Amino acid sequence: MKAIFIAYNQAYNQEIVELLQDFGQRGYTRWEDVGGRGTVDGEPHLGNHAWPTQNHAVFTAVPDDKVAPIMKALQEKDTQYKDLGLRAYSWSIEEYIK
Repeated sequence: MKAIFIAYNQAYNQEIVELLQDFGQRGYTRWEDVGGRGTVDGEPHLGNHAWPTQNHAVFTAVPDDKVAPIMKALQEKDTQYKDLGLRAYSWSIEEYIK
């Protein structure tokens, strides 16, 4: 089992959840109105007067074999809309309560 955390521009809104559902991933936790700034380039997303855009974030736990295809789809989305900003991270889950 792997965890995937995705932070993305609010413009993606429901698209990220739909992407996960396309891979058969039902469960997730989503946060809205998440501030942040990318590590390389792009504008901050802070939800204030100077930087009004905000991010959303999703956390999901997926079977190991679904990580690579989901990450590839997210990478394609980020490449297609580079100005929006999208970051995704995965790591192993040691234990969990189902």
